[in-house]
Amino acid sequence: MTASRILRRTPHSMSKPVRTRFAPSPTGFLHIGGARTALFSWAYARRHGGQFILRIEDTDVARSTPEAVQAILDGMNWLELGWDEGPFYQMQRMDRYKQVIAQMLEAGTAYRCYTTPAELDAMREAQRARGEKPRYDGTWRPEAGKALPAIPADAQAVIRFRNPLDGLVAWDDLVKGRIEIANAEMDDLVIARADGTPTYNFCVVVDDLDMGITQVIRGDDHVNNTPRQINILKALGAEVPQYAHLSMILGDDGTKLSKRHGAVSVMQYDEDGYLKEAVINYLARLGWSHGDEEVFSREQFVEWFDLDHITPSAAQFNTEKLKWLNAHYIKLTTPEALAADVERRLVARNVDTTGGPDLAAVVMLYRERVSTLVELADSVAPYYVKPAVSEELAAQHLGDTARGALAALRARLEAASWDKVALSAAIKETCTELGMKMPQVAIPLRVALLGVPQTPSIDAVLEVMGRERVLARLDA
Repeated sequence: MTASRILRRTPHSMSKPVRTRFAPSPTGFLHIGGARTALFSWAYARRHGGQFILRIEDTDVARSTPEAVQAILDGMNWLELGWDEGPFYQMQRMDRYKQVIAQMLEAGTAYRCYTTPAELDAMREAQRARGEKPRYDGTWRPEAGKALPAIPADAQAVIRFRNPLDGLVAWDDLVKGRIEIANAEMDDLVIARADGTPTYNFCVVVDDLDMGITQVIRGDDHVNNTPRQINILKALGAEVPQYAHLSMILGDDGTKLSKRHGAVSVMQYDEDGYLKEAVINYLARLGWSHGDEEVFSREQFVEWFDLDHITPSAAQFNTEKLKWLNAHYIKLTTPEALAADVERRLVARNVDTTGGPDLAAVVMLYRERVSTLVELADSVAPYYVKPAVSEELAAQHLGDTARGALAALRARLEAASWDKVALSAAIKETCTELGMKMPQVAIPLRVALLGVPQTPSIDAVLEVMGRERVLARLDA
């Protein structure tokens, strides 16, 4: 197979409405690579006013599960990648596949093959021994003037596609450029197994044909399937869609993306405290660019998205960049929206915020200081459930001198107006009275109230916590 980059491509003829599809196999969760494919397919349809179709390729009965289907739908819904048609399930289309196979048998573009698995193994072993590429040798392929073997008793036939013997399969890939493969390199693909169930490459072709798909945007692990699918489409007299094969995503360390560096369920990013806006923005930049733009809204992405600016080289996942983007979007999110998300996370930890400080006000103290919503929930929780102070922190910051200072401060706080100016003045007066520096009072105060030596400005913390809670924790 050969490929070359072409300088100018025409991804879409505007005379025909765009119809793209995302077609995951429900054998696991929706991971980052699948989510990027879905995003690019969705965005291309939205950019051109077309239709985005969701198709579940569930013919792998042994590995497909309802839980995996739900995980895919949950991930799509969380990312707000709404589909216009579907989800369609291949297992519900078996009658249609069998109908097309019957038509192909009648037309002579497919044939029954009675070669047994054992015979196939022996055939391939002999080919390897001769230094040849292992492949089906066409024993049962009908040709003019050829006598076929007698059909064995009780034999079960597979159905094979009658692949052209000569010429090339070629297409202008919208990402990789011109790709060509000789038909002589391909043997006759099995399109239905001995039990009658159709195979993956055949089902995909019939689905794309029936659903009128105009652009197939998918991972480059499918490049080797494409020439076979093009040949089957042509045998059916169908118009061949345009293909765009996205390069793989590598992990932070340059190796293939795996669970240890990002290939986890999309929903895990929600659990880990990432905003969907940040994930969408980050996915969009994995292998695609619009000038030097790094931060953009979903609406801007749809407006700008094209296939010309997808790189044919592998994209590299960068966790730190995703965190940076997430921190940016957290800063842009309203305190009320952040509070609603944080409350959900606190409820999951059995932290009750009723009767405590205003959650949105507490969130505002930390919004500029965190990169995930989990970090935000971690920071906010001590305002509602007093944390235990570690022995190390107590020994370091809550000795006799510090306790004396906090007792003196408490007396001032009880009488102070409860606003930042008055609270700041109370702390400074206590420092002056005792001849201590600000950190010598403020750090023990933080540890006593929240169990940590570092917080936002201590006067702001006091103001948000409220007089009763502050005094009660100092008394404790």
